[in-house]
Amino acid sequence: MSQRRGVVDSVGTRATEVAKEDLSKARVLVNDAARSGSYMYGIVYFFSHRSLWKPFWNKLAPMLTLSAGVLAGMFAFTYLPQLAIMVFVDGPVAVLSTVLLVLNESSTIVSSVSRSWVLQDALLDTFDGTLVAKNATNLVKNGRELKSGSDPMAKLGKILKSPFERFSPKALIRYLMYLPFNFIPIVGTAVFVGLQGRTRGKSVHDRYFQLKSWSRSQREDWLQEHVGAYTAFGTVATLLEMIPFAGIFFSFTNTVGAALWAADIEAKNTAMLETTAPGLREVAEQAEKE
Repeated sequence: MSQRRGVVDSVGTRATEVAKEDLSKARVLVNDAARSGSYMYGIVYFFSHRSLWKPFWNKLAPMLTLSAGVLAGMFAFTYLPQLAIMVFVDGPVAVLSTVLLVLNESSTIVSSVSRSWVLQDALLDTFDGTLVAKNATNLVKNGRELKSGSDPMAKLGKILKSPFERFSPKALIRYLMYLPFNFIPIVGTAVFVGLQGRTRGKSVHDRYFQLKSWSRSQREDWLQEHVGAYTAFGTVATLLEMIPFAGIFFSFTNTVGAALWAADIEAKNTAMLETTAPGLREVAEQAEKE
């Protein structure tokens, strides 16, 4: 009897330790996401560096046409059928939740099509050009040829490596799996956007990882270690790019923000916890002590 009680007590103690450990990790994760300023980098820098505007202006007209066509088609053919379903689960807020759902669906279609065909090279040029502007030329040389000159965009030469992949069936399946969350009033839509943000965050530094010649395991370890910051970046990027038409602009500012973030990591040659979330290391250490 006493032996059995000792086993129970041991299991209980271990469960308590695991719970405390998970709570500490959760606290660090929340602080990471909240304190990270990575998603705030891009807009101001983009506005203040006119040389980075060229890819944006070159793709503005086709992107506006694509966005208008997708939005018109989605609201014409999918809004009412989805509203009829949402009324039963969301009640009086069904109109708002359905609008958000259609906007999200439209932004996903526009993003998938544009990143695979329309914006692929433009976003790559914007990312590399931002790195050049931040004096990370040695890094960029790993992925493309560079010319002489002072204009960072004019210095970009032939692309040697391209990290962008076309919209994959796996991404589509994941999106469809998350879609039912929208049937939960308000909270479900927030969860849906958050899940998309987490997925989006994992891809924002694909180019940086490629220029660093990191293996898949190195990338996964880095992303897992800094999941909060990447989730925060991806979620805000998703929300900004959901805005009709303005989302085109934010696609470029988000790319600039991701490149500035990478340049900061590279320049300081230190952990992201020190570059994007000041004081977070102390929070983590304190959590471990507790």
